[in-house]
Amino acid sequence: MKYSQAKQGRIFVMRLEDGEVVHEEIERFASKQSIKSAALIIIGGADKGSKLVVGPEHGRTKTISPMEHILDDVHEIAGTGTIFPDDEGKPTLHMHMACGRKTFTTTGCIRSGVKVWHIMEVILFELTETTGIRTFESQLGFKLLNP
Repeated sequence: MKYSQAKQGRIFVMRLEDGEVVHEEIERFASKQSIKSAALIIIGGADKGSKLVVGPEHGRTKTISPMEHILDDVHEIAGTGTIFPDDEGKPTLHMHMACGRKTFTTTGCIRSGVKVWHIMEVILFELTETTGIRTFESQLGFKLLNP
């Protein structure tokens, strides 16, 4: 385990609007508000055509091949995530959502593009005095949190 300590800063209550792409809007907001690190919760609706990364194609292999799932209709969502700066200082969101419709639920990472259906409500808890950063891990092929 690796860890660091942080303090809670500002708290923002946000409403994302119809058609917005979740990670783009939240990262844009974080940049405008000079938020480097945060924890988030989100609820609302995801629109048809939203894309989730739903796991690697194969478990423990050297090359990770992500699988993508496209929502075939509107889904109710609940999610949680974090923001930490990447190695260039850009606030980068890592968020997973559970997206459900009727008796079926898909859970995955939103980085491929989840679109808002009417509204999503977000509570963002800013983290201050933390050294956390997302750095590229060549073995896995993506940026991981280094606390």
